[in-house]
Amino acid sequence: MIFELKQTEKAEALFDGWQETLIWSCLQGVMGRIYADSKEEPASAMALLGDFCFFAGKPDKELVLYEPPYDKGGAVIMVPQDESWGVLIEECYGAEAKKTVRYAVRKEPDVFDRERLKTAVERLPAEYTLEMIDERLFRQCMETDWCRDFTAQYDDYAMFQKYGLGVVIMKDGQIVSGASSYSGYAGGIEVEIDTRKDHRRRGFAYICGAKLILECLKLGWYPSWDAQNPWSAALAEKLGYHLDREYVVYELVRHD
Repeated sequence: MIFELKQTEKAEALFDGWQETLIWSCLQGVMGRIYADSKEEPASAMALLGDFCFFAGKPDKELVLYEPPYDKGGAVIMVPQDESWGVLIEECYGAEAKKTVRYAVRKEPDVFDRERLKTAVERLPAEYTLEMIDERLFRQCMETDWCRDFTAQYDDYAMFQKYGLGVVIMKDGQIVSGASSYSGYAGGIEVEIDTRKDHRRRGFAYICGAKLILECLKLGWYPSWDAQNPWSAALAEKLGYHLDREYVVYELVRHD
């Protein structure tokens, strides 16, 4: 039987040492949920936030196959703590679970060159404007498919004000690029960055990323970055981050 943990600290030891802010968000009770095989002494646990699902502890088939009651289907990225969890995911889902890699980025709070980032922000062409995400832009993000993940994990704007931060580039009243918090935790955010297809390859993601990092540093927050692909990894390095390692994930599409 699988339980949702209300006392999330019960699962802390299982995720010990895992440098992933989405897990921290779940454990801190900021957003996301923790599921486990026991309410009191869990041996296996799953941290679930947005599209991401992290498995820790003793591999548990029931947990791998578990779909939360509110889960409406869609894509999920399963992240195994070790190879034994990966083997179990493959046994449970077979070819439906696409094995791929992501790129972990080191968490180094003092690594950023502020002057270089400020110079990047100043390069925005005059016909565009750079704006912080306020309540109006929060709602525009929620209503726009390509940039919905800038704000989608936040229940409302009040929650975003407390645990989120974002910047967008505007043209003719519309968002064309942005960098925002996919999720938040006590002390920082997980960066989500994207550009509308017709405005890509113009350096906008770099400008938005630079501005978001600067705003985080003003608040004493850490802008955590995890790269989905080599392009994202290269952008991270350009902004001052250093890559740590590749790691295995499984992409799965759950149907309603």
